[in-house]
Amino acid sequence: MEHRSPVQVPVKCDTCVVRHKAICAVLSEDELKDFNKIARQRLIPAGQVIAAEKDVVFANIMEGVIKLTKTLADGRQQIVGLQFPPDFLGRIYAEETTYFAEAATNVELCAFPRDGFETMLKRYPNLEHRLFENSLNELDSARDWMLLLGRKTAQEKVASLLLMIAKRAPNIGCSHTPETNFAQFSLTLTRADLADFLGLTLETVSRQITKLKTAGIIELIDNREIVVPNIDTLEDIAGN
Repeated sequence: MEHRSPVQVPVKCDTCVVRHKAICAVLSEDELKDFNKIARQRLIPAGQVIAAEKDVVFANIMEGVIKLTKTLADGRQQIVGLQFPPDFLGRIYAEETTYFAEAATNVELCAFPRDGFETMLKRYPNLEHRLFENSLNELDSARDWMLLLGRKTAQEKVASLLLMIAKRAPNIGCSHTPETNFAQFSLTLTRADLADFLGLTLETVSRQITKLKTAGIIELIDNREIVVPNIDTLEDIAGN
C-alpha cells in the first residue's frame, strides 16, 4: 500500500454532490461559509493509503469507496469496513486511529484539520449532534455485520455484501432506481478482498457469485460490472 501526499485544493460547497447528505447538511448557509474556511478537497488515487494506523484524518467522502483494514501482530490483514459517499471518515476526539484507510477506487474527500474541526463542533452543536447520529448508525451497521459473519450461510454473506453495495450505488456514481428496483454497479473490491471481508475463501466467494448468476439473481457484464435486476429478490437471498 502506497502512502503519498494527496492533491489538495479548496472546497466549493455550492457544487458539492453530497452537500445535502453529509454531516454538514445541518449547517445553515452562513455556518457553511465558516466551515468551508477549514475544508480542503483531497484527490486520492486507487490503492493509496489515506490514513495509516495512528494517523488522525477527518473527512466527508464525496466520491469513491474506502476500505478499512486492521493488521494483526503476524502481519495478516483483515478488511473491517467499507465506506461510501457521504460517509464520514475518522473518529473524533481520538488520539489516533486503529486501522488503515485505503482508497479502493479513486477517492475524493472533503478533509478538515483536527483543531479546526473540533472547534466547529463546539461552535455548532447541531453539527456535533449529526456526527453523533452518524456514529450510532455505524454502530448499528457493525452489529448487523457481526450477525452476518456469525450466523449467515456463505450464500447469504455474499448476497448481503452485494445488497449493501447495490443500495449505496447512487452514492458511488452507479445506477439504482428504487422505482424500478434495479441496480447496476462496478464491484470495486477484488474477489480476494471480498473473501477477506466476509471471512470466506476465495473459491467459496467465486462459487457463490456463480450460483447467484446461474439463478438469475445477478448478471455479470464482466468480472467487475454487476447488474441486480430485482433488489427485493437479492434481499430475500441475503436473509434480511
